[in-house]
Amino acid sequence: MADAKIIPLPVPPMPASNDFASFLQRRLAGDYEVDDFGFDAELTERVFLPAFRTLYRDWFRVEVSGAEHLPVDGGALIVANHSGTIAIDALMTQVAVHDSSGRFLRTLGADFVFRMPFLSEVARRGGTTLACNADAERLLKAGELVGVWPEGYKGVGKPYSQRYRLQRFGRGGFVSAALRTGVPLIPCSIVGAEEAYPMLGNSKLLARLIGAPYFPLTPTFPWLGPLGLIPLRSKWLIRFGEPIYPADLAVDADDTMAVLDLTDSVREQIQATLYELLAQRAASPR
Repeated sequence: MADAKIIPLPVPPMPASNDFASFLQRRLAGDYEVDDFGFDAELTERVFLPAFRTLYRDWFRVEVSGAEHLPVDGGALIVANHSGTIAIDALMTQVAVHDSSGRFLRTLGADFVFRMPFLSEVARRGGTTLACNADAERLLKAGELVGVWPEGYKGVGKPYSQRYRLQRFGRGGFVSAALRTGVPLIPCSIVGAEEAYPMLGNSKLLARLIGAPYFPLTPTFPWLGPLGLIPLRSKWLIRFGEPIYPADLAVDADDTMAVLDLTDSVREQIQATLYELLAQRAASPR
């Protein structure tokens, strides 16, 4: 009788619990890598993004358009409006970029973030670095997708009465970084963050006491204590606009007036798109 042919049974996948236990074991043993900026890709992929994605999909129900404008490789600078009291719009944009392109968005954060001991470490592990031209240019030259919110504190800390009115875009440092590195600028318009933490007032005294740029008073914070940090449910729309390529522009990175003109042009484009998205959201069921 011929030898029986043994057909191996498929090996079942490792249970998720065992996989996560292995992940934790490696982390505790120091078996992981971070880049020169402190970014931990594995931790971001396995922990941070899944946590943000719960808000992204189920609470804010984010809809993304224009994802085809995100490059599959190479550097690009994503320029977005900033709002919502807490910079949760940056986190939602990170999820949008990753889930639409499979790439990580390296965000540029304010100096206040890096003055906070615990928050500073978490931010760096999640891909955030200081919002300065030197770091931005290094990341762009390395072929990374970089996100910048040029309104800074003026945008994220503005009162609810000024919602969706863009503030000044600084002195155009982000435009200079893109011009010097030759990467495209991608305008990004975000609707929804303004309603997550509507800022009704600002306690300047408390802000000075804790060294913060502002101390928000919202319908739930600080009245409900830690529960007041839970964002209100709102419908979000994120749109990535068509890339602006430096090669198509006769703009010198050292020409201050030309850089400011381009900065204003990007700002106006984002503002116009915000109005379109607001009309779109109003016309569609929540």
